[in-house]
Amino acid sequence: MSRSQGKHPPRAAGQGAAETDHAPTPPLAAAAEASASAGAAQAPAPDQAASIAQLQDQLLRLRADFDNLRKRTLREKTELYDTATYELMLELLPVLDHFQLGIQAAAAHQADQQIQDGWRLIYEQLMTVLGKFGLQPFNSEQQVFDPARHDALSCLASETAAEGTVLNQIRCGYMLRNKLLRPAQVVVSSGPQESVAQSAGQQAADSQPAPTTEGE
Repeated sequence: MSRSQGKHPPRAAGQGAAETDHAPTPPLAAAAEASASAGAAQAPAPDQAASIAQLQDQLLRLRADFDNLRKRTLREKTELYDTATYELMLELLPVLDHFQLGIQAAAAHQADQQIQDGWRLIYEQLMTVLGKFGLQPFNSEQQVFDPARHDALSCLASETAAEGTVLNQIRCGYMLRNKLLRPAQVVVSSGPQESVAQSAGQQAADSQPAPTTEGE
């Protein structure tokens, strides 16, 4: 073998520099470059950022409008239910009055006890059902007269009841969900007879014109 065959061929000029330029990039540096390129590509343009902000604002407004609509719809539904219940209960009150009169008449005429018990049972069942919708009767006898709850039909003197006390309830009053549905018709005590006479005499004296003296 000749010596020329064992020697490496000489490198061309600039070959080493070219190989250095094409050396592989370290992994960390490649990842940083890729992340920077991706961030630059994903960053929205000024016009896109403004559009996104506008869409977000519209979305918030739509959510607020929808929430207000939901609340208003629920409120209107509740008001409609209350109005319908109020009108229905008003229509039923005369029926309840006649029911009570029928029970009183049966007791006054000493009707068969089973018939009286049947009337009371039906009336109690009806009041139980109506009570689930908020209807409640209230008793006014021996209570202090309240113009907000009572409708005074007349006044009577009483030796036992103080003035302003309800002596008798002519027609029952009703509440509907803690609101007055119908006032009770009542007879109110005007106090003892002597007090009534004294009060009437004092009113008559007050109504008399004052006497005039001569020379005036």
